[in-house]
Amino acid sequence: MKTFLFVLLTLALSYFAKSQEQDAYMLPPEEIIELVDAPATPTMRICPLNERILFVENPGLLSLPDLAAEELRLGGMRFDPHTNGPSRASYGVGLSISDISGQSIQTITGLPDFPRIRNFQWSPDGNYVSFTNTTNNGIELWVVDVEEFVAEKVTGLFVNEVMRNAYEWLSDSETIIFTSVVEGRGEAPQRPLVADAPVIQESKGRRAAVRTYQDLLSDRYDEEIFDYYATSQLYSVNVTNGNKKKIGEPEVVWYFSASPDGNYLLVNTIKKPYSYIVPFFRFPQQFSVIDISSGNVKQVIADIPLADDIPQGFDAVRKGPRAVRWRADSPATLFWVEALDDGDPAVDSDYRDQVFYLKAPFNGEPVESIKLELRFSGILWGNDNFAIINEYWRRDRRLVSSHFTPKDESLAKSKIFDYSVEDRYNHPGSFLQESNKSGYNVLLFDKTGQNLFLSGQGASPEGNMPFIDRYNIRTGKTERLWQCESPWYEYAVRLIDPDNGLIITRRESQEVHPNFFIRNVLDDTLTQITDYPDPFPQLRNVKREMIHYDREDGVSLSGTLYLPEDFDPDSGERLPTILWAYPREFISADAAGQVRGSPYTYTRLGATSVVMLVTQGYAVLSNASFPIVGEGDEEPNDTFVEQLVANAEAAVNKLLDMDISDPERIGVAGHSYGAFMVANLLSHSDIFATGVARSGAYNRSLTPFGFQAEERTYWQAPEVYHKMSPFSFAHQIETPILLIHGADDNNSGTYPMQSERYYDALRGHGAIARLVMLPHEGHGYRARESILHMHWEWVEWFDKYLKNED
Repeated sequence: MKTFLFVLLTLALSYFAKSQEQDAYMLPPEEIIELVDAPATPTMRICPLNERILFVENPGLLSLPDLAAEELRLGGMRFDPHTNGPSRASYGVGLSISDISGQSIQTITGLPDFPRIRNFQWSPDGNYVSFTNTTNNGIELWVVDVEEFVAEKVTGLFVNEVMRNAYEWLSDSETIIFTSVVEGRGEAPQRPLVADAPVIQESKGRRAAVRTYQDLLSDRYDEEIFDYYATSQLYSVNVTNGNKKKIGEPEVVWYFSASPDGNYLLVNTIKKPYSYIVPFFRFPQQFSVIDISSGNVKQVIADIPLADDIPQGFDAVRKGPRAVRWRADSPATLFWVEALDDGDPAVDSDYRDQVFYLKAPFNGEPVESIKLELRFSGILWGNDNFAIINEYWRRDRRLVSSHFTPKDESLAKSKIFDYSVEDRYNHPGSFLQESNKSGYNVLLFDKTGQNLFLSGQGASPEGNMPFIDRYNIRTGKTERLWQCESPWYEYAVRLIDPDNGLIITRRESQEVHPNFFIRNVLDDTLTQITDYPDPFPQLRNVKREMIHYDREDGVSLSGTLYLPEDFDPDSGERLPTILWAYPREFISADAAGQVRGSPYTYTRLGATSVVMLVTQGYAVLSNASFPIVGEGDEEPNDTFVEQLVANAEAAVNKLLDMDISDPERIGVAGHSYGAFMVANLLSHSDIFATGVARSGAYNRSLTPFGFQAEERTYWQAPEVYHKMSPFSFAHQIETPILLIHGADDNNSGTYPMQSERYYDALRGHGAIARLVMLPHEGHGYRARESILHMHWEWVEWFDKYLKNED
């Protein structure tokens, strides 16, 4: 009888443990908890005049109640209806200001109780810092006078940040323009419990092929709710006296920007009819200019129709004016671009885009400016005599930078750089900018006006070695001013004094955690600005190495290998190993083989990093190269699976050659497209003992109009879609697989249903599989409870299938 009771008790406890495992958030080992809870480093923001630094104190991770708060999902957006702002936002909790050398640090007083502060901006003259504070009822606008170090609320009106465009300083550094919740708007519309009509969509022969989006409008009730929350009233407020004034009428304002002279406001509004198949940014739009002093519309610049029929391809764009913005170096001149090929990359055209200007008072005809052979990719304004325009063609990864003379449209542009963005080793760097007196970014010249400056990653076979170059605009020649040297990894944050060679840099090594410095490149001296504590002292003795190896076809690969601090390769011990990777497409095998990252960086981990498992006795090969190459007429995805397997085999062979890993105890893990990789590898190879796939997509027929870098549709390449879909090969999975997914994933293509249906297919074919849905989580996991449980899940899983622990 006692034996029988003991058996019953054992079974009951076992059942209770199983039930508890399913019904509670679990905790991983203490070593991982300490890493997840490591204190966050303050955020640093330098003032426009390079005289002061704002430090923002960051709290720990969000909690589940933060994510579980009410959230509306409309028009491709998610927002908090109680605050009229973004849901799931991260906040600062404290502020301090120092001089540029990091000395004389002053803590800002007068902050609200329980601050949740974000949207930090310096005024153009650097005398004020502004920010928003989110309360339970709305979003407040605050400023700090940097001479007094005291924060004050500017106005009693709540900011409307549903459209993610909260406020902006005018060039006078006393006035802020902001979008306010409309006063007296009444109660929010309520969706009836019983629908009063069917929801009908109809296609009448016009092509409208769009990629897979989430959180779209679905009926007229959604439209009404969207209008209620997204409609805002523009205001100006003087921060010195609190006087405020309405600007224009309430509208759904997506974007607004003041002219550099502070007299006009460019306003981009969303118009009807809305669409149920594309997000709000493809809805009809209007660009208009408002006179700030009168608050009235001065000129409608353009009415843009609904863009649900943009042609196929990454180089396709909508018709009509786009990228409407102010010239940064002119008092009040608008510019924009328009496609000359109807936005269709399949159209044969000598020129793809053209730039147009329109000066105040905006009642004349737009002035035609330079034409571009490729797609417009931005302008860096300097002055009337010099500006730089970038154009890009995604299909061949080509980027061209040219200079032109804004004041003379008759002068042709002149090429500066012409290169492939895949070729990191030959990337010339990016031109540096500075903030002008209006608060706009313009090209950074030295005092002669003849030299600009470039900052680059300095990619090389030895890893990234960031640099600063000087570029002469007359000769077109560059001169290296400074470059990082081993065993340090150091990059420029801002060039604060080009004539005296002063740069603010972030500097670290494998042994020394990052801090900020002022580097004088003329005399090679360093002055430390910050003295942040080491956030991860537990990892100081973890062994780390960038390893290099070749794929069977000769493509060079690399990855960063982490080993437990007590591992001795001479002992004969071989470690259970986890490979973490993310596939990337290339059109050049040479570019695919280029090294990414640096062997000299400090080991700083994100809260969900797989590298934390090194504390549990695992070797971790992180960021292993997984290029998918298609050269010439070949598409990368035509041999996606074959190249995945080849990448994995090369990585594993390297680990075995190094006598690091036990060949029977190697697992693979990845997130998003990396999860897609995991499922494909387990479907088509027997390299790994197990896999963990986080927030992936597994059935490409659910993303039929393209995914990731694939431009072709399902109907153009059905075999490719089928072969790349792990769902199609669920019957071949013989390796245990753990699926983890955020239950509220809003990433395009990775619906939670992707993991649910894939798990159903695996279970139906008798696979060893486990599905973990994390409530309230999106594509990336944010809540501490979720993150710790995620770590518990894969520690338990890997321990069971790689360490063979029950």
